[in-house]
Amino acid sequence: MNVQKQAEKMEKKQRSLWQEAWRRFKRNKSAMIGLVFFAALIVIAIATLVIDLATGNEFYQNYVINQDLASRLKGPSLEHIFGQDEFGRDMLLRMIWAVRYSLFMGSMSIIISLIVGGILGAVSGYYGKMVDGVIMRCMDILLAIPSMLLATAIVAALGTSLINVLIAIAISYVPTFARTVRASVLTVKDQEFIEAARAIGCHDGEIIFKYIIPNAMAPIIVQATVGLAGAILSIAGLSFLGLGIQPPTPEWGAMLSNARTYIRDAWHVTVIPGLGIMLTILALNLMGDGLRDALDPRLKD
Repeated sequence: MNVQKQAEKMEKKQRSLWQEAWRRFKRNKSAMIGLVFFAALIVIAIATLVIDLATGNEFYQNYVINQDLASRLKGPSLEHIFGQDEFGRDMLLRMIWAVRYSLFMGSMSIIISLIVGGILGAVSGYYGKMVDGVIMRCMDILLAIPSMLLATAIVAALGTSLINVLIAIAISYVPTFARTVRASVLTVKDQEFIEAARAIGCHDGEIIFKYIIPNAMAPIIVQATVGLAGAILSIAGLSFLGLGIQPPTPEWGAMLSNARTYIRDAWHVTVIPGLGIMLTILALNLMGDGLRDALDPRLKD
């Protein structure tokens, strides 16, 4: 009963901390701009999925990937606001449909990284000693390899496909989440309510997943936000190198790669996808900075 009461007390404290964090986050104008922009991207991604389901992919086939070579490389106009690409396809529609792939791939890779890295980090931080040493040395080996280089090597070995890109990006971010979760676990595991949980016979798995991780979520959420920005950038980089999402599927990195030959003849085919990547990464970084400041208990108003 004492453990339950202490856990409930901690839960109430956490709720008040989250409410305070949201209040501070709302006061950060740049973070709110990032949040609004990212929310708009989510709405766009869902809208494209609904349109494809409603039209049986007919709209996608006829307007997003259908070629019109007679109108190739035409600049922005009233009919085509962002212009047309090297195959005469509407740049605005391709930019909109590319949002879905970038967000989905980035989010799924970060979720996988968070689950795998979170489990490894929690086990490492909780048990310590030899278990901690072995897991952290393995993570150090992965961290010694630049994430983009590691992802490129994995995709080159497994082959180019959506699943392989997702796996490659996820593996490259596992060490980052493992270290973040481990540090969070180390700050929580010696608190009194954890000792009380051990005293009444709670098993290790219950202590880790029911008591420790929920009370160590703040830095994990911040890292996930920043990691999503990095994952989207890595996906664009792999596609730019020809190892990611393959044509004619619209993806910002692939659009940049295909258009680089025409950069002197048609500025819009490279500038617009580049701006899409830049603004998305900027929005996520602003959100990450805002979350870090809002969740930092050392900062006072």
